[in-house]
Amino acid sequence: MADTSGTQLRVGRLLKAHGLKGAIKIELYTDDPDRRFVPGAEFSLQVPGDSPWHGKSLKLRELRWYNGHAVGFFEGIDDRTEAEGLAKAILWVSHVEEEAQEDDAWYDHQLIGLAVIRDGERVGEVSHVEHFPAQDLLIVKTGSGEVMVPFVAAIVPEVDLAAGTVTVTPPPGLFEEVPEVEAAAPTAPSADSVETAETDAAAPAEADRDE
Repeated sequence: MADTSGTQLRVGRLLKAHGLKGAIKIELYTDDPDRRFVPGAEFSLQVPGDSPWHGKSLKLRELRWYNGHAVGFFEGIDDRTEAEGLAKAILWVSHVEEEAQEDDAWYDHQLIGLAVIRDGERVGEVSHVEHFPAQDLLIVKTGSGEVMVPFVAAIVPEVDLAAGTVTVTPPPGLFEEVPEVEAAAPTAPSADSVETAETDAAAPAEADRDE
């Protein structure tokens, strides 16, 4: 896995091979692909530990667009088989502190240590960030253990670096166990009601009585 402790910025994920000459479709995680994906740009790879690409990097030859999808051509990737071996790899680039930060984008080292606020109350702090293909997770350390919070706008509507806080609006049960609703126990019939029922059953129905 690439070193993401404050010096790396996640900019994309390789999806699948495109064509027969080693091109790969890219899911972009940057609002500025023209700056990130230029010929010669080098990317660290986040791949499983048993992947032959573990600990290696890729250098971009060219970025093209097909039907609105970004497609990358990389040095040393010249056929479809090689491209397929990189599917799901996440691309990271070295972060320069002087670079302008993109809107709604934060680096791991900026998030770690921020206080997590829910309904105006502090519930914990961000201990680290996990990156997955589908979404990122904020790992929040609380008094009762760690909580994995999906880093999406619906659940994390505000990150305030100046205040040192992350505001969360989690669904019920994310930070605490949802209490189970106990089913109401059936009420045992009273002795009076049993007796009445038995009496009614023994009496003939009014419509069946002979005059």
